[in-house]
Amino acid sequence: MEACVDKMEALALQVAKEIVVKFVETGRISPGNFAEHFGPIFEEVLRVINRGGVTPATKDEADRV
Repeated sequence: MEACVDKMEALALQVAKEIVVKFVETGRISPGNFAEHFGPIFEEVLRVINRGGVTPATKDEADRV
């Protein structure tokens, strides 16, 4: 079960990173306020993943999406 949690956290980290990158690109987040926003975004993504019972896809499955 611990490996599954690690996979969930890794998935949430990747998704949160992509969200933050988009916000940086659009000017909504800057390097100066990155720390203020990244944690809450990561926590929300992880909460949604855990609530939905989503299982992390393998790399091959993720590439097909």
